[in-house]
Amino acid sequence: MKAHARGRLISVEGGEGAGKSSAMAAMRAAIVARGVELVQTREPGGTPVGEAIRQLLLDPAHGIVAESELLLMFAARAQLVREVIAPALQRGAWVLTDRFTDASFAYQGGGRGIDEAHIAELERWAAAIKPDLTLLLDVDVQQGHARLAGRGGDRDRIEREREDFFERVRAAYRRRAVAEPQRFRVIDASQAREAVTAAVLAVLDEALSRWT
Repeated sequence: MKAHARGRLISVEGGEGAGKSSAMAAMRAAIVARGVELVQTREPGGTPVGEAIRQLLLDPAHGIVAESELLLMFAARAQLVREVIAPALQRGAWVLTDRFTDASFAYQGGGRGIDEAHIAELERWAAAIKPDLTLLLDVDVQQGHARLAGRGGDRDRIEREREDFFERVRAAYRRRAVAEPQRFRVIDASQAREAVTAAVLAVLDEALSRWT
């Protein structure tokens, strides 16, 4: 594997049904093809502690208040940064993560209404890392939910939220993309999967050209 002096952190964000899994599979193949060591992970999760927290957070049987949800997200994130992300970046590997701190600004900030100043302080203290590149897969809430329904199966605690919750999540994501255009690339995820994949790979190819 080809190692680089500085690792890179790439996050993929988006609401429910945005198609993150398909996009990440294509990105993984493209990065590995360049001979770059890649670590792929997800939030919440990615470590034994994080996966246990994930089960708790997503279980519909639990009534978790907004503040507890935020703190649990950052507990899992702190574990992930220290066990997985930071060591990978330090040895020159790249990390591809399904969601990162922007998700807390969107879900707990936009969706739950928690003051962004509290989230920013937790980001500074518990996460302490920002992605080099964030791809936001943006899709209409109703279209995203239709895709979820097409997959079948039970919905988790967050997927069961009302439509207005997800509208606030989407709006918060879009605000962050406008505020940090140097980091965010917004992909129209309402397109067919092939078109979304092509757009994602075009963004990634530009980044790879700059970084490798």
